[in-house]
Amino acid sequence: MADKEDLTRFGVAFPSPLIEQFDQYIEEQGYKNRSEAFRDLVRKTLLQPSALQSDQDVAGTIVMVYDHHISDLPIRLMELQHEAHHDIISNMHVHLNHDQCLEVIAVRGNLGRLRHLHQQIQVQKGVLYAELSVTYVDELNKLAHAQSHQDGNPDHNQSAGQHGHSHHHRYTE
Repeated sequence: MADKEDLTRFGVAFPSPLIEQFDQYIEEQGYKNRSEAFRDLVRKTLLQPSALQSDQDVAGTIVMVYDHHISDLPIRLMELQHEAHHDIISNMHVHLNHDQCLEVIAVRGNLGRLRHLHQQIQVQKGVLYAELSVTYVDELNKLAHAQSHQDGNPDHNQSAGQHGHSHHHRYTE
């Protein structure tokens, strides 16, 4: 929680129907006031992949729904994930019905690479839905990376998956 002196106050004008909907939303979500809800919405907006730079290190998820009967699709999706293994922390696979599977891939790495993986997944025939969601921006890693360039650190070319983090792949069926 920020101290009062850290807060900047500003006025926002809302049409009456919109503020009524917003007040109903914050009550349903359990917020104490409009400011808390507004701050969370701004944070969420700033974490949209389109609002971030490709060179940033992030963590998040790729969620997809696909038809597992489509020829070679499960194999192709597995190959894509193996190619990106340094950026994948974990994977959960759920059988939704006779035809469709839901897969949630927890990822952590360079946003540009994660965007590329997401794009490769979403264009596959039989993938009905695919979304990349960013939940964390690794500002400290970016600062350390910039510092290593200044210090001439020879290890600055390590990928995000090799920065001393252990990765566990869990496949659940």
